[in-house]
Amino acid sequence: MEPTVRTTTTRLTAAACAVALACAGCSESKGNKVTGKVTFKGQPVASGKIYFTPDTSKSGDKGGMPGFADIKDGAYDTSRKGSQGVQGGAMAVRIEGMDASGKLIFLYNTTCNLPDGSATQDFDVPETAEKNVPKDAGPQP
Repeated sequence: MEPTVRTTTTRLTAAACAVALACAGCSESKGNKVTGKVTFKGQPVASGKIYFTPDTSKSGDKGGMPGFADIKDGAYDTSRKGSQGVQGGAMAVRIEGMDASGKLIFLYNTTCNLPDGSATQDFDVPETAEKNVPKDAGPQP
């Protein structure tokens, strides 16, 4: 093989390897799958976000993988595309709920304990959570 062809082949192989490594984790969420329902005032939350953050203040947990998911029609699933699974343990949970127009209707912070492995965790957000919304919060971009 001529030096020019060998150099080009080496560069193409290196580029292909770099692309494969960059996309290796693109298709699936890492961590444990957590699913559940989110209700507010007895109704499914139209849309929003849920965040799970390891609660390092509980039982000596040293932290772990945080997780997140979109809420759609009152349900979330950390294994959906664009979400991130979590590790089991004590979690601080933040839920941001929006109405059908995209207007922020509540902010809610709570805690839960998740087992290792897949889990289902439902949340019934109290009406008082709407007081946590800043007065100038409008539709999200």
